[in-house]
Amino acid sequence: MEQIYVDNNATTQITPEVLDEMMPFLKGLYANPSSMYRFAGQVSKRLREARRKVADLLGATSEEIIFTSCGSESDNTAIRAAIQAYPNKRHIVTTRVEHPAIKNLFEHLSKEGWRVTMVPVDNNGRLDVDFLVRSLTPDTAVVSIMWANNETGVVFPIDEISQIVKARGIVFHTDAVQAVGKIAIDLRRIPADMLSFSGHKLHAPKGIGVLYVRRGTRFTPFLIGGHQESGRRAGTENVASIIGLGKACELAKIHLEEENARVRQLRDRLERGLLEKIPGAKVNGERENRLPNTTNISFEGVEGEAILLMMDQWGIYASSGSACTSGSLQPSHVLRAMGVPFTLAHGSIRFSLSRYNTDRDIGYILEKLPPIIEDLRELSPFWKTCDSTQPGAITQTF
Repeated sequence: MEQIYVDNNATTQITPEVLDEMMPFLKGLYANPSSMYRFAGQVSKRLREARRKVADLLGATSEEIIFTSCGSESDNTAIRAAIQAYPNKRHIVTTRVEHPAIKNLFEHLSKEGWRVTMVPVDNNGRLDVDFLVRSLTPDTAVVSIMWANNETGVVFPIDEISQIVKARGIVFHTDAVQAVGKIAIDLRRIPADMLSFSGHKLHAPKGIGVLYVRRGTRFTPFLIGGHQESGRRAGTENVASIIGLGKACELAKIHLEEENARVRQLRDRLERGLLEKIPGAKVNGERENRLPNTTNISFEGVEGEAILLMMDQWGIYASSGSACTSGSLQPSHVLRAMGVPFTLAHGSIRFSLSRYNTDRDIGYILEKLPPIIEDLRELSPFWKTCDSTQPGAITQTF
């Protein structure tokens, strides 16, 4: 059976080059890089090289890079550092479509007394920048806006937003987990104070993340202990994964043009084919300003989980835009924020490609998925009543 993996916004495979780079540090070069002898010196030297490669991808300096365990830790560290730096400010701002690492943190902070503003998006997933500007006050401690949405791929105008926020003297953080390695990022030009990303989204291993902290930004460590990461993040370094991440960042910079050309062409071919072959299919999110590898498509009249189960039988692996919890289907908070109709939100599938996908993969999906949707609709008592191509279609929104 074929195995077609199109869930790269969830995680990516480790590239052979990255694994080869890591292996010596899982075997012979196992010294603690903090030790003083030459054996450890070989390891610490390679850590410095990896840090430089990560910084180079971001347009940063090595001293501005902190290695963490994941994107969620980076996000939490950034936000907590910002609110601790300005304890008299009790207002924080984010969006309604953030990843749970930010969304749930802000909801938690609201219970601890911070006033939270969540900026809305329109029906195409575009951020309401005017609303954001009106939300900023002298009491605002930090603004955290994702660079690109993990579900729809919509890219927010971080350059413009960061300029606005910094002109007000407010700390600006961006969760760039989905953007790094897929689109060009140059922090010499964009004045973000802090940026988070995660290695396993760009063909490095799981369990390694990065927090960029611009030089001069007030910062309080989240983990207190030893002197690692220049005293900004305690704990013995995850050496092999850091070195793997450095290699992955080096490769991401090399392949960035391919990601924005060949992968985009594959995504567009998949999208066009599904829209042509399947009635009632609709792309969720803006079609222009989005990641080159991502499309989120709703198939009206069927449930996303049923589609995933049927695709799984044919070896096609993607993600649903909704989650089945305790027998109750709860649509994605991102699609709800966009006002996607109820009957479409429940049938949304995210396809996220990588440079390892091929034309053959796309052809296989275009062959197998339309009959799956047709078969599921035959079984659905709701298809005829919610078919948007028929008069009287149900288009309930949230």
